[in-house]
Amino acid sequence: MFIPLYDSNRLRFIKHQYVTYGLILINILVFIFTSLGVTETVANADVLGMGYIPAVAHKLAYLAPEDYMIPQNWTYFTYAFLHADIYHIGGNMLFLWVFGDNVEDALGHFRFLIFYLACAVAGAFLHGVIVPTSEAPLIGASGAIAGVVAAYLILTPRVKLWVLAFMWFPMRIPAYIPLILWVGFQFLMLFTQTEDQVSWPCHVGGIVAGAILVVLMRRKGVPLFDRDHEEEVVDASPTVIVAAPRSPEPVIPSKWGRPE
Repeated sequence: MFIPLYDSNRLRFIKHQYVTYGLILINILVFIFTSLGVTETVANADVLGMGYIPAVAHKLAYLAPEDYMIPQNWTYFTYAFLHADIYHIGGNMLFLWVFGDNVEDALGHFRFLIFYLACAVAGAFLHGVIVPTSEAPLIGASGAIAGVVAAYLILTPRVKLWVLAFMWFPMRIPAYIPLILWVGFQFLMLFTQTEDQVSWPCHVGGIVAGAILVVLMRRKGVPLFDRDHEEEVVDASPTVIVAAPRSPEPVIPSKWGRPE
């Protein structure tokens, strides 16, 4: 539908988006370790051991003993750091790069990390509710990213956003236009697509969690649907300083009756 490229949404409370940077780096490093430098057997074992499998989580199925890498409750988090291919991780990290910094700015570093992980958990939870018997591993940061997108939409919907529409046309438009369409598309697909490689329940779970949590976790004084971000305008015209006229010196008559 669209690819986000850049926004004009400046940071107001933090100097650098350390958590956003860190999450992107961790995702990339995990992808390199699990996909690029190992055999397919090891990569599949990582997906089974750290991906979220609803049937296993609900104890309707069991993995082979050698496939258990971590406690199953941890997979509600770990699945969000695994990705299938370069396009999968590339798309998710681009969304996080464009939208994550401003949500981190509105929440603060630590609360943004908790927010991100909570959205990931919500995505896995709803996925498990909708397809509890599925034995296919759920992987990808999409649930967490969906929460970030929902939070951004609620915080600063009017900020100008550069997007690549339909994978081809660059456009600069208010953020609410593509983001509302994106959110609506996730709900549409949830109710119309029952068989798909994309987990629409995971996306919707992240969206709902993000919309609720940003209201509860934002910094004190951070508004919702902020109009001040509609357009950042800087007056670059030079400042002209006009000196005030000097008062004339008092005229002191001389003893001869003429001014000196």
